[in-house]
Amino acid sequence: MKSDKAPQIDSSARTRILDATHEVLARRGRSKLNLSDVAATAKVSRPTLYRFFASKERLLSAFGSYELAKIQADLEAATEGLTGAARLDAVLAFIVRFQSEGTYSLSRLVEVEPDYVLDEVARVLPIMRRFIEELLDGDDAPVIAATIVRVAVSHYLIEGDDKVSFLDQLRHAAGITPASGP
Repeated sequence: MKSDKAPQIDSSARTRILDATHEVLARRGRSKLNLSDVAATAKVSRPTLYRFFASKERLLSAFGSYELAKIQADLEAATEGLTGAARLDAVLAFIVRFQSEGTYSLSRLVEVEPDYVLDEVARVLPIMRRFIEELLDGDDAPVIAATIVRVAVSHYLIEGDDKVSFLDQLRHAAGITPASGP
């Protein structure tokens, strides 16, 4: 019996390719990223990779969307059921966890390809600022949101000796005090 459905493409292969893209980017940077390295890291053949992404540009575009979607899903989970200051505090704690877990640190990539990192930061800054601003009330919300984002980005790009106080810095910028611990 023949099926009328088109053959399913392995979405786990697509996910492995996108995850491998992160790993290869961190090692080699955008300019030296090649699809053979990504395919090998993802443990897929080059033809499989090309089925999903016909070019380096398409892969990088999909990678950016994939990473943003993962962050948004994680943020939604971290803030589910919360409102007001509790929701904002959960977002700030998420930012600190996200950066401290080291799963997506730009600090390695800054050394490999600083121009790419600066371009990405410039692209993401307004997105982050708008997101944080929506969580704030008052006339000074744009300034507070910009301050929170700049502090977060500085921690993201440059390792410092103040990791322990990172969440406190974000909370201070936001004008909130935690109800109980981080």
